[in-house]
Amino acid sequence: MKTSRGKKARKTLGFYVNNYKFRQPFQVLIDGTFAFAALQNKFNIHEQLAKYFQSEIKLLTTACVISETEKLGIFSSKVNGATQIVKQYAIHRCGHEKTPICGSKCLQSMTGKNNNARYIVATQDRELQDKLRIIPGVPLLYLHGKAPTLDSPSAASRKYAETKQKDLGMTTWEKENIKELRKQAGIEEKETKMKKKRKKGGPNPLSCLKKKKKEMTTSNKSDTKSGKIKKRKRKIKIASHIKDALLAELKNEHRA
Repeated sequence: MKTSRGKKARKTLGFYVNNYKFRQPFQVLIDGTFAFAALQNKFNIHEQLAKYFQSEIKLLTTACVISETEKLGIFSSKVNGATQIVKQYAIHRCGHEKTPICGSKCLQSMTGKNNNARYIVATQDRELQDKLRIIPGVPLLYLHGKAPTLDSPSAASRKYAETKQKDLGMTTWEKENIKELRKQAGIEEKETKMKKKRKKGGPNPLSCLKKKKKEMTTSNKSDTKSGKIKKRKRKIKIASHIKDALLAELKNEHRA
């Protein structure tokens, strides 16, 4: 099985999980047409579907489906083999045990108007598929050759999910599409890398150092204690020509 097919199946299944509360083990309701196609293509239903969904599944059928395949098995040995396959699965009560009806009508009655029991219907009957697509919340499964294919959500399923999610502002379908677009653009990868780079570090060690107080000299300390502060005398510089003039006056005074 291709990885892209498996991813698509999980994405579609996630739509029903988010919007219609589907839970594991997923209940797969199988009819005679699906069992017949599996027999022709040598497809192991339980083993291959478990790999396809990558989750727990529970295979079911109804008494109407078994009785229908038994009647068709009279005319063909191949259909008889499909009957043996269907009989392996758990028989779910459909309410037609006394008077069995057509298999397709039985499955329609099982899903009802809104598929409250949350069945995944596995059928090759195209007419039945078209009828079930009108009902919101009914996942359809069929075989494309040997490949199992979970059909994309129908228009009815999407519309119901959108109206249900309107109060939240954005539908889950839109959110999934946005996620895909973000992955394609590589935005999510960049954001994760940026988050990894940004590590919370401690404070700057230089800012934690205590400020050194200016030490006062012993002389200043003693002066401050006694209350006396010594002032330094400034030396007055006298120009040379003034000195000469003063000396000349002094000499004249001595002569007189």
